[in-house]
Amino acid sequence: MPAPLENVTVLDLTHVLAGPYCSMILSDLGARVIKVERPGSGDDTRAFPPFKDGESAYFATINHGKKSIALDLKTPDDRTVFERLLAQADVLLENFRPGVMQRLGYGWEDLHTRYPRLIYGAVSGFGHSGPDAQKPAYDMVVQARGGVMSITGEKDRDPVRVGASIGDIVAGMFLGHGILAALLDVAKSGEGRFIDVAMLDSQLALLEHAIAITSVTGKAPQPSGARHPSITPFETFHASDGLFVIAAGNDALFVRLCDALRLPLARDPRFASNPARCENARLLKRLIEAITLGNSKDHWIGVLTGAGIPTGPIQTVDQVMLDPQILARNMVVQILGRNGKSANLSAGNPIKMSGLEDPETRAPAPQLDGDRAEVLAWLEEVEAEAVP
Repeated sequence: MPAPLENVTVLDLTHVLAGPYCSMILSDLGARVIKVERPGSGDDTRAFPPFKDGESAYFATINHGKKSIALDLKTPDDRTVFERLLAQADVLLENFRPGVMQRLGYGWEDLHTRYPRLIYGAVSGFGHSGPDAQKPAYDMVVQARGGVMSITGEKDRDPVRVGASIGDIVAGMFLGHGILAALLDVAKSGEGRFIDVAMLDSQLALLEHAIAITSVTGKAPQPSGARHPSITPFETFHASDGLFVIAAGNDALFVRLCDALRLPLARDPRFASNPARCENARLLKRLIEAITLGNSKDHWIGVLTGAGIPTGPIQTVDQVMLDPQILARNMVVQILGRNGKSANLSAGNPIKMSGLEDPETRAPAPQLDGDRAEVLAWLEEVEAEAVP
């Protein structure tokens, strides 16, 4: 069975993370992704550590399986090649500051007139409209301005950036969603779409609970550490050898938890309902930990799992990469080097779909301009097929 996007060609002008993350998703779903890079230096992340055999593992993690061609869009010869690629592409991705592509003659209006079926996906810090459209942004900026940092960390401590670059990654995911919707639409209407995704907008879209709290109470939520602000008990707890998590997300699970821990609290009016438990969350934590401190994390995880209560360890990344469940789902894959041997490890594709191949290896990350000959040969072939 062919991959869902097997016949889709993506012309990818993006760099660093948000755009390349989107094109990685599309590539994992079968699309041909041709990465158009700056001559000489290429994508900035080619210079990001860590390095293995002189090449960036960071770059390889996001760009494996793509093809690279270096083009200077200010020179006539390279513009000619680029326009030949545009004529064969289904999707164009870019993450320049708004206005850059227009100045090059490749803005949405220009391209839509010439290539009406082309889908144009743009991701930027603040989007293509609004007073701050021209401002630069990185993940840290949008996490801070978008409210995520204000609810991350411990109470009465400085705000904390989320450890993963969710400012970029979530924007890349939303751009991918938009591209997939536009591909469905163009098959019906014959008209491409312009998709404008802002990293800042994408942060706001993550704040479902924080916005609900603010809109109802008029007060912005504050950091609550590992504790959920509206569900209790739903946080970390101390065992004799460290922390683990308990997530009793409803009253029935709380009754099971009390039974498993032999705590006579299920009918106590201070804890009988979730609102009451939230009011008395600190007291409840102390009462639970008076029990859990008496034995190890593994002991309690086993007891609670046996009782059907969501629980688990707090794992470091190296532990996650050896987790049997993660490995069973093929979520740690090998990125091959050009010698055909494993060069790096990467997260696998979380989209498990019938008929979509999910191999244990991924094709190598491209060398800068390393696929020029292959891309040009492909262009000549498809152009020749198009001649009546």
